[in-house]
Amino acid sequence: MSLFRKKSLDAILTQAADSEKGLKRTLGAGNLVALGIGAIIGAGLFVRTAAAAGQAAGPAVTLSFVVAAIGCAFAGLCYAEFASMIPIAGSAYAYSYVTMGELIAWIIGWALIMEYALGAATVSIAWSEYLNKLFGGSIPYEWCHSPFESFTDSAGVHHSGIMNAPALVILLALTLLLIKGTQESALVNAIIVFIKVAIVLMFIAIGWQFIKPENHTPFLIPEGTPPVTDQAGKVIADYSGWNKHGWGGVLGGAAIVFFAFIGFDAVSTAAQEAKNPKRDMPIGILGSLIVCTILYILFGYVLTGVADWKDFVDPEKGREASVAYAISTYMTGYKWLADAVTVAILAGFSSVILVMLMGQSRIFYTMSNDGLIPKAFGAIHPKFKTPYKANWILFVFVGAFAAFVPGHVAGDLTSFGTLFAFVLVSIGVWILRVKSPNLERPFKTPLVPVVCSLGAIICTAMIVGLDKQTLTVAFAWMAIGLVVYFAYSRKRSKLGSPGEILPKASDFN
Repeated sequence: MSLFRKKSLDAILTQAADSEKGLKRTLGAGNLVALGIGAIIGAGLFVRTAAAAGQAAGPAVTLSFVVAAIGCAFAGLCYAEFASMIPIAGSAYAYSYVTMGELIAWIIGWALIMEYALGAATVSIAWSEYLNKLFGGSIPYEWCHSPFESFTDSAGVHHSGIMNAPALVILLALTLLLIKGTQESALVNAIIVFIKVAIVLMFIAIGWQFIKPENHTPFLIPEGTPPVTDQAGKVIADYSGWNKHGWGGVLGGAAIVFFAFIGFDAVSTAAQEAKNPKRDMPIGILGSLIVCTILYILFGYVLTGVADWKDFVDPEKGREASVAYAISTYMTGYKWLADAVTVAILAGFSSVILVMLMGQSRIFYTMSNDGLIPKAFGAIHPKFKTPYKANWILFVFVGAFAAFVPGHVAGDLTSFGTLFAFVLVSIGVWILRVKSPNLERPFKTPLVPVVCSLGAIICTAMIVGLDKQTLTVAFAWMAIGLVVYFAYSRKRSKLGSPGEILPKASDFN
């Protein structure tokens, strides 16, 4: 059996058209745009902006957003073509199965777990941290940290974490919502999106009048900028690397803020639940990307204009409370806005977790239908028409990670998984254009192969911009995936089994 056997486009379209057995089509273009914004605006905007400014790009973090957005735009155009012509759950996994074969599809499906499952766990831990801040630290340390975390307070009392209960609670609540129905989940997401976008706009509008032009000069971090150390003499920021100053720092910053764009591809996982996927999927993917890019550039410009980028070198300011710090330090009289930002962050985290759980469960659903993972992942609730068993299994996996593992462990793995998917989707559009030029394409990616090539090149460059530890762990994860594929999935694949619709010659010539 070939490792690169491809799934028939006819088989996929037949599966997507079976509304009785499959997922229910309830989402319109507006729902999909809100879904994309819900997934995009979250931890990345409020946390990564200042971290990228302090660690690599300086005030030029706005250019980092532009670079990341360009890479996402090229990939987004490719996603839009695929999502309009292959309206099935599964996103990049399903597209790769049609264009590059089963092994590549499995690899990308395995990589997407880093984006969605580990991403949801990491964001739920951050949600717990911000909830505790909103409550003034009233949640006992033992019940909002993992067993691997501990500290000694000012009175000399040692505290050790037991489990991160708030993270588990938000995951359970959102899992139950997803099982109840896609339309209900979309409605809650739309409400959350309205709240957090309104607060982001308030920060931009009010903060604009506090911008100091000198904070944007020089715009790029100069070469030769000395490293920054903490009170103990430990280096917390080193600007000697090629991707830590100048235009290289802009690219390094792009790799950091890219996390802020993770989510628009999650729209494509809902293709099988869109009312009119040929029209609505491109609108959902590209519309959410455009709206968020504009907000990101404005947000980054205001944040680095209100506060000096050097303020964000300190992890306490640059990674956890950058916006609240800038407001309380430089925007006198607007403490209420700092509190509102904390609410927006919680709202943002909630919608990101919701969409990530939804996206991963839909990928599991499609992989299960292909026989690559157990049947339980593909079971549909008889009343709600949602992949409820996949949602419960995902809750157990993600919940265990969130409750008992420190949040920093996942690191930038979510960015790696997403960038890897973007590269393969960009290449896949080009391959299918060459092999099947006559297929109906309701939305066509312009300037192929230029757009496809640039999407793959820019996203690959951002992968290279990730730190070595992240890349090492990511490749180890991919190696584990290959072991699972050859030990279990390859033998159980439905492709080529009796009753399976095999590829027709007209599909690939």
